[in-house]
Amino acid sequence: LGGYDKIYRIKFEADYLGKLAYDGAKKLYGDPLSEEVKEHIDFELHVMKTMGFPGYFLIVQDFINAARNQLGVWVGPGRGSAAGSVVAYCLGITKIDPLKYDLLFERFLNPDRVNLPDIDTDFDDDGRGKVLRWVMEKYGAENCAHIITYSSMAMKNSIADVARVEKLPLERANALKKAIPDRLPDAPDGKPRKLNLKNALECVPELREAEASADPRERNTIKYARMLEGTIRGTGIHACGFIISRNPISDHVPVSTADDPDFPSLKCAVTQYDGHVIESTGLIKMDFLGLKTLSELKEACKVVKQTTGIEVDLDNIPIDDELTYKLYQDGRTIGTFQFESPGMQKHLKELHPTVFEDLIAMNALYRPGPMDYIPEFIRRKNDPSRISYDIPCMEKYLKDTYGITVYQEQVMLLSRQLAGFTRGQSDALRKAMGKKKKAIVDQMKPLFISGGEKNGYDAKILEKIWADWEKFAAYAFNKSHSTCYAWVGYQTAYLKANYPAEYMAAVLSNNMGDIKTITFFLEECHRMGVKVLPPDVNESLYKFAVNKNGDIRFGMGAVKGVGKAAVDTIVENRQEHPYSSIFDLAKRVDYKNINKKAFESIALAGGFDSFAGTHRAQYFYAEADGIPFLEKAIRFGNKYQESKNSAQMSLFGGIDEAEIPEPVIPKCESWDYIEQLRREKE
Repeated sequence: LGGYDKIYRIKFEADYLGKLAYDGAKKLYGDPLSEEVKEHIDFELHVMKTMGFPGYFLIVQDFINAARNQLGVWVGPGRGSAAGSVVAYCLGITKIDPLKYDLLFERFLNPDRVNLPDIDTDFDDDGRGKVLRWVMEKYGAENCAHIITYSSMAMKNSIADVARVEKLPLERANALKKAIPDRLPDAPDGKPRKLNLKNALECVPELREAEASADPRERNTIKYARMLEGTIRGTGIHACGFIISRNPISDHVPVSTADDPDFPSLKCAVTQYDGHVIESTGLIKMDFLGLKTLSELKEACKVVKQTTGIEVDLDNIPIDDELTYKLYQDGRTIGTFQFESPGMQKHLKELHPTVFEDLIAMNALYRPGPMDYIPEFIRRKNDPSRISYDIPCMEKYLKDTYGITVYQEQVMLLSRQLAGFTRGQSDALRKAMGKKKKAIVDQMKPLFISGGEKNGYDAKILEKIWADWEKFAAYAFNKSHSTCYAWVGYQTAYLKANYPAEYMAAVLSNNMGDIKTITFFLEECHRMGVKVLPPDVNESLYKFAVNKNGDIRFGMGAVKGVGKAAVDTIVENRQEHPYSSIFDLAKRVDYKNINKKAFESIALAGGFDSFAGTHRAQYFYAEADGIPFLEKAIRFGNKYQESKNSAQMSLFGGIDEAEIPEPVIPKCESWDYIEQLRREKE
């Protein structure tokens, strides 16, 4: 299409986008499609074509479908306002039906607000890098780039850096930094002072003394720190921003290289303009985000399949699962997404949620500002007699939130219903109220009142509704985002309620590098009545797993000093039959992949406790020769394997095991309980 006029290119893209959208709609909504669905799809396609964005949606659906169907990467159900698009839902970009939950397309795109589309996509942590590699291979590595970020010299950093160069004693440099308060006194005119070195010199005597000091090192520290403050100190890579262009990025912006954040051994292209500038160059930013929760869901489903043989389809779990709502009602949400904070647990116990809409609302309300409305929301849920509507027809959009305006979309829908606002006007109102743009809000109020009066509503009631909106709409949340993330939260709660051991094993596996977090979740397992057994070379895998009794077995990969290669050789060589003793283990593992440190760590953590006739102290007990028993066992294993390999090369190929005697297991006192725990913790 390179030689075609832009109009023809967009027409072709729009036609193809329309075909994909209608094909998807027939699968999701049934064939024939209802007039409502067709009307939404046609309107959205028209807006996309008019604004010149069909190609953008084709690319996004392309890499999302590749992630799901080719790469085995878990993709989130959507996030942000894109979930309001029926076309995005039909294309597989999002997984939430916007018609079911009254999500609005114009909150995402509308011709009255010419913005570039912004579809943020969540991938599981491990899969994000795979998707970016796929994108670079498909669209050309020269046409793709990460976005640079710049870190600047903050006030205290600039003092520290200059002091180091000036060779000012460290204690003096630290004293200058400590003299700077977290907040400066207000200026004489009552306005707050910006926290910078210039203003700090006016307020902090210690800094003024340093500026006038007889010591040139101190004077220069302040002098040059003032010059350097705010300048660029270093560069990085944007956590999620990524550029895909139709031709080489270097045709549009200067490009540098950096270590690839997902594949450290590789280099990646990075724009030298940051995110604030990049869109003004004509390039569109796409956000590829890694979401840890998706990795946990993926791992949990894998563990469920391993232990029960059941394949859980999280896109189609029942939305009215009794066990899941019981978990929310009891506030047992530790380890779930979006609902695990102590405050949220308290509110969930009081609310007693019974439908998914309750969870969407709580996800939107539990934020600074709207949080003040939670007690009234709970009272109305538990006592329907408190629910009232200023105008009866408002029940259509406020029923799910018990008469309280919780979402931006409700303000938009009601302004259209009551006062005949257009889609664009309703979105402009939402934006003005959300950003507290009083001039625009005041300008739109007469339109709302007059429009409502034309529809037969009392001006006083309309004034009250407007006043309520002004008060709350600044805090109202985007329902599209709240719905998507409430759904991810529900998926985690469903797994925790129905497959508690498997889900907690996945949560523990995804926090293996953080012992404090592991300890926290071990306590939650104890509260749930799920046993977590210590590591065992005959049962543990690299990650946490669930055994045939339904108990969680500690993952050997979570033991400090034990790498994946060591665990893999232990697991691989026990496939035929379990290890009967430390000597049996030593004879069978591959010493290219496991070392003495790994053996010691496993022993201290209790990984050999299932071997009869030995206890942990024996492995570290050294007799007269000064060699600990565990080291003797490792030497025995090495010698056995060397003899075996030599025998295979010989004419007769036999090995006399009597020639390589097993070391004698020493007799010694076992450690007392406290000593055993101390070493285990280590």
